[in-house]
Amino acid sequence: MNTNIDITEILPFLIPLVIIEFALFGYTLWHILTHKNYKYGNRTVWLVVAIIGMNFVGPILYFILGREEE
Repeated sequence: MNTNIDITEILPFLIPLVIIEFALFGYTLWHILTHKNYKYGNRTVWLVVAIIGMNFVGPILYFILGREEE
């Protein structure tokens, strides 16, 4: 059984995933910086959550818990 994974085998999956992650992160930062009202916390809290949890978790938490309905 061969357990070695060649990076070229996973690149077709990895590249779109990274692009989506950075796009979601960029949109989250833009939304946090351009809005003043949040359900919970303040701008600083959500910036820290988004930056620390950049791997999908931070932005998703913001849009579920922090984003105030317009």
